[in-house]
Amino acid sequence: MEPKVVPLTCAPLLSSAYLLPANANMRRISYFKSKTSPGVVLRRCANKEEILLEGMPPEYYDDEWQARQREKTKELHRKRQEEEEEEERKVAEYREIGTRLKGYPEEEVRKARRLVSSFIRAEEEVEEKIEEAAEKGELTELVLMVIWNRLDLARRDEEKDAIRSLDLLYRRVETEILKREASLAMRLLNDLLNMHDGFDDEGWLKECKKCMVDTFPREDPFSILVPAGFDIDKHQGPLPQPLEADDTLLRVDFVREVDTLLKEVRLEQDEAQAAQGLDPESVASMLKQQEKQRTIRQVEALLDLAINLNW
Repeated sequence: MEPKVVPLTCAPLLSSAYLLPANANMRRISYFKSKTSPGVVLRRCANKEEILLEGMPPEYYDDEWQARQREKTKELHRKRQEEEEEEERKVAEYREIGTRLKGYPEEEVRKARRLVSSFIRAEEEVEEKIEEAAEKGELTELVLMVIWNRLDLARRDEEKDAIRSLDLLYRRVETEILKREASLAMRLLNDLLNMHDGFDDEGWLKECKKCMVDTFPREDPFSILVPAGFDIDKHQGPLPQPLEADDTLLRVDFVREVDTLLKEVRLEQDEAQAAQGLDPESVASMLKQQEKQRTIRQVEALLDLAINLNW
């Protein structure tokens, strides 16, 4: 039996490479090699290829614009670094304020804070609260430190109303502490100065003279040997109670302490006047010095009154 030849009904599959010319095949291979990712286009410029990104503005491909952007980035980085350093400095300051009271007993610190809070809440009655605390012996340097810490925090947070209130409270408490710790002569001087109403100088000096006469013991030798009301012939009459040493203020002691105080204040005044300028701080200092000068003149008048005092 002879074999039969069956004809093929379809042509054999040939590669497309055999169907295309040689140069066309090379162009196809080159196309696939140069194909980039989506969104990227090649631009030929000055015999070189430059990648263009879709959606970017034209100035993005400007070298000068790129340089300016880099400078802006550097400036932003510098400002951010400065802000971070400033924040770190503030945090360090707050920590330093918080550690000022670590050397004091915790119970005393809590009492001082409660006392300062009561002063702040007292508002119009703060004077009575401060005097009451002073009589109880509750006003101490620790109380001043607590007020100063609050004042320091208010200054750093630029809370103007709190700064004014706390500054006045600090001065008032400090004055009360100094008053309690001051000598009898300085207490009397403070009381005499507070008697001035700001207008009637002659009336004020009359009141001060009366107060001095009532305060200072008589210095007449005869009155010391023979008290007032004592009959020297009959050896009869009331005898004064012995004076307590702590409550007795001699005129000579008052004159000596006030004179020493004036010398110290005058020296400070001379130094301050020599350093004055025309800037705002110097002008403010000058106004304060003028206020001090008025007080100095009042103290000088009181000193002269005490020196020439007659009973």
